[in-house]
Amino acid sequence: MNSTTELPRLQLRRNEDRRIRHGHQWVYSNEVDIAATALKPFAPGAQALLVAASGRALGVAFVNPHSLICARLLDRCATAALGREFLRERLEAALALRERLYDRPFYRLVYGDSDGLPGLIVDRYGAVLVVQIGTAGMEVLLEDVVALLVERLAPAGILLRNDASVRTMEQLPLYTRVAWGEVPDLLELCENGARFLVAAGSGQKTGWFYDHRESRARVAALARGRRVLDVFSYVGGWGVQAALGGASAVCCIDSSQAALELAARNAELNGVADRLTLRCGNAFDELQALSAAGERFDVVVLDPPAFIKRRRDQKSGESAYHRLNRAAMELLADDAILVSASCSMHLPEQSLLDIVRGAAHHAGRRLQILGFAGQASDHPVHPAIPETRYLKTLIARVQR
Repeated sequence: MNSTTELPRLQLRRNEDRRIRHGHQWVYSNEVDIAATALKPFAPGAQALLVAASGRALGVAFVNPHSLICARLLDRCATAALGREFLRERLEAALALRERLYDRPFYRLVYGDSDGLPGLIVDRYGAVLVVQIGTAGMEVLLEDVVALLVERLAPAGILLRNDASVRTMEQLPLYTRVAWGEVPDLLELCENGARFLVAAGSGQKTGWFYDHRESRARVAALARGRRVLDVFSYVGGWGVQAALGGASAVCCIDSSQAALELAARNAELNGVADRLTLRCGNAFDELQALSAAGERFDVVVLDPPAFIKRRRDQKSGESAYHRLNRAAMELLADDAILVSASCSMHLPEQSLLDIVRGAAHHAGRRLQILGFAGQASDHPVHPAIPETRYLKTLIARVQR
């Protein structure tokens, strides 16, 4: 705590505190008793004492009157404003977990709500940190976040990738800039024994997707001696690791020429360039072209972007997942492995299974589920916030 000044109160309507009492941390604008405590006077990112209709204190929360999620609980025991010491404690706890999990500094250091820091993402690339802020409250504390990261980790540079669409919903400006030190155009990371170059300033998200680390290791082990197709390959995370695992050939498909150029460099970096081919284009068009050419693969990896970003995208998004998995079935060899992933939080794991099962049935194939996977351990799931469990990966054997 950094203040003894009494915080303004934000009161919930009657019975709207149930979800908070059960562990969730988000408050929606229609849950606030605006007759008792109006939302509009709050400045975006201000802190408030969240209270139930009975007057019972629920904890300190960030407030943003412009957002559908108008408040995010920070600490259930606090009654005064939270600042640098609060951040320090949460950052130390997040770091302690990652250092227990991994022996090298390449991981997601902070994963928002799951680490008790709503709206803060920090990815670690050795000596460089990439930070994303997704809430007005964390934007207010940004200088403290940067100062604490510098103090604790002494990084060579910190890059702010504050250009994610979630900031638009918080009515925050979009920008990318170096907040500390120097950040090169390309960063290097190590994962599962492989080395990768990523463009943190211009690539997707923060430059890399640590969340598939464990699934990529498993698939690499299944790829030995096999022909692999990596769809939505980005910079070759799946494909290069599959080649290192002994795949006989790997084909990467992505719509970004820049991403594929990095995939080629990453293949060279790992000594597997002779087994990698690249196809730049729309994934659906490229899958159709490969099928028409009679190509078949022993392992097909589908790792698309989120087709369902909002609930209103549900129907069209599920249709896209159906089309993608059906197209993949046409390219599988007689006894093959399909890896089908979804990072759409709104698509339940059971729905993904139903989609893959339907695609197999449509293609006249038999399906055996080898396993399901979620995000890697540096993306821990908050047990009361299902939204923190977004990644689903199904690994299946497909036979004729």
